[in-house]
This record gives sequence, C-alpha cells and structure tokens, in this order.
Amino acid sequence: MNGAQDLGGMMGFGPVIPEPETPVFHAEWQKRALAITLACGALGQWPGDRGRYVRETLPPIEYLTSSYYEIWTKALLKLLLAEAMITPEEWSAGRAVSPAQPTKRPTLSAERVAPLLAAGTPYHRAPITPATFKVGDKVRTSTSHPTTHTRLPRYARGKTGVIIETHGVFVFPDSLAHGNGEDPQWCYGVRFEGIELWGPESDPNLDIVIDLFEPYLTPVS
Repeated sequence: MNGAQDLGGMMGFGPVIPEPETPVFHAEWQKRALAITLACGALGQWPGDRGRYVRETLPPIEYLTSSYYEIWTKALLKLLLAEAMITPEEWSAGRAVSPAQPTKRPTLSAERVAPLLAAGTPYHRAPITPATFKVGDKVRTSTSHPTTHTRLPRYARGKTGVIIETHGVFVFPDSLAHGNGEDPQWCYGVRFEGIELWGPESDPNLDIVIDLFEPYLTPVS
C-alpha cells in the first residue's frame, strides 16, 4: 500500500543517519516491546507479513511521529484486538479479564527464544512452474497502486530494468499478509539505472538492484 512507510524518493525527511550498533535499546520499555511482539508472533495466530501490513496501516501522522518500537506496539495492539486475543476492556484495564483464547502454538518459553531466532522462518519453496525470466532479460514493473501489502516500492513502479539474478521461489508476501495462502512466486534481482528511477538529474553512475517477485514484472522487447 502507498502508506507512510514507503518513503523512497520522497523529499523533506533529511538524510538517513545510521545509528551505532550499541546500545541496542535506548529504553527498558523497548526490550519489553520486542519481547512481547516476538512472543505473540510465536503463537502462530498471524504470519509475519500480516504484522508488517498492519504496521503500514497506521495513520501517516501517527506512523511518522512514532518511534520504531512504538510502531511495533501499536500494530501489535491492532492484531491482538483483531484476533480477539484481548478485549478493549482488557486493554483499558491493563490486565486479563476473561480466560485466555486458545492459540495455534504453545506459549514461547525463555529457553526456546534463542534457538527459534537462530533458526529463522524458511520462506523458500520448491518451484512448481519454470521461471518466466532469465538473467539478461529486460523487464518493466507494474504501475498498480494496491491498498493491500506489496513489496514493490512506489519509486520503482512503471520502470524498466534488467534481470541480473534469479533467486528462486519464495512465499509471496502480498498473498500471505492477507490470509490468501503462500502463493509461491519466483523472485529476481532487477537492476535499474538511477536515471530511470530518479530522472535526468540522477547520478549517471548510479545503479540500484531491487529484489522483485514475478507478478510485478512484464517482459520488454
């Protein structure tokens, strides 16, 4: 969706200034925000892509004025309420009022956290159909503006690039985020010239590579 999270190419936000790796957390509550989000996600009630989409649905003024972990906690609240894992009354009271709802997976215990994070979540899938494109093919991205989740950034829509790598088949986030199944799709590394993306004022030596799913691409003769 064209939300406040998709800022690529927009002006007025200043330069990106990377933070040092330490300290990881700037306040104690941020540790709890991360822990609670991971613990709730591990219950299996929603896929990670849905969590990302819900963060994108925060109103722009709220998204842009919230810190990283504030965005996480606000989205988590929306998910918990949507899944009836908590009630509005419990949120207001700050404690459980009714019995806990059954979940798809057991509660995440402390000793399981490190192995779970180390294992990650595999999204690679076996191909069912051959890849439509190969390295060297010229492609054009779609110009759609979905109100749902997408991994095609706004600044790269309707642009022409060249396939430089075939990554394989992966779960399609656009489908999984909305409960429509995995719908595995081929994913490619696509190289775009800076001038194609940003116009004639761009650095002529700039190239950008974006990993894009096959449904976003059409062949260019």
